[in-house]
Amino acid sequence: MLNNKSKYTTQIKAEAKRLGFLSCGISKAGFLEKEAPRLENWLNKNMHGQMSYMQNHFDKRLDPTKLVEDSKSVISLLLNYYPSEVQKDTKAPKLSKYAYGQDYHFVIKEKLKELTHFIQQEIGDVSGRAFVDSAPVLDKAWAAKSGLGWIGKHSNLLTQQVGSFYFIAELIIDLDLEYDSIVTDHCGTCTACIDACPTQAITEPYVVDGSKCISYFTIELKEQLPTTMKGKFDHWMFGCDVCQDVCPWNKFSKPHSEPLFNPHPDLLDMVKKDWEEITEEVFKNLFKKSAVKRTKFSGLKRNIDFLK
Repeated sequence: MLNNKSKYTTQIKAEAKRLGFLSCGISKAGFLEKEAPRLENWLNKNMHGQMSYMQNHFDKRLDPTKLVEDSKSVISLLLNYYPSEVQKDTKAPKLSKYAYGQDYHFVIKEKLKELTHFIQQEIGDVSGRAFVDSAPVLDKAWAAKSGLGWIGKHSNLLTQQVGSFYFIAELIIDLDLEYDSIVTDHCGTCTACIDACPTQAITEPYVVDGSKCISYFTIELKEQLPTTMKGKFDHWMFGCDVCQDVCPWNKFSKPHSEPLFNPHPDLLDMVKKDWEEITEEVFKNLFKKSAVKRTKFSGLKRNIDFLK
């Protein structure tokens, strides 16, 4: 059986690479002991703001065996989204880099379907579920446990060779595999992300108050933006990349090779005035299959007006 475990692990990782994933790490499905008190504390301090879904399924969030019946392994996958070009007008309202192209949920789901199909075809009757940031799974904790990186002081996953501009996804399956070991933390004494956060959302190393984060305000918050935050958004209209942009490890980021993540041809050329005068028609054209649709036109307009 050991031989099979090794063989299956090698096959899965090779196929993940063929499908374009940056890397693939595997860990044993089970209770995330270290994460439990952290998550509880974070929720108790209301750092999730109005993201009430974070309170749901507490047990399942910490234990994939409660989420996926008979699960044995968590396969974590990274997919690069670092763009080769960014928005040209430095004074224009800014979009987080992950939202330049098509909605990553759909792009990654397709790849996970292919990987699942491959596993079933090559290995046999294996069942499980695929997750892309849409279920009670602690993506970053599993990726770190699977040796794909460490969780940085900005609470994002960091990898020495490639930084942090990538998506994380999982396949949780009922097959025993060979498991990867954890890598060490390489943040050292650096506090670049903490010092640079425009809204002081990183309250202490490794703790982000979600309710103070620009991404939360521009994407999750559905009501009026608080006047106390006026002038603190650093031109961000959707998401925020500040803590990643200043991180020394992101000097190693290389452009992705996924055509579906390339932006709409007009997007990067839009100047400040174009964004301020954006119409619903232009919004629909620019963001046809984009994650930006989550804010709706009215939400993006609210964010742009707030930056004036």
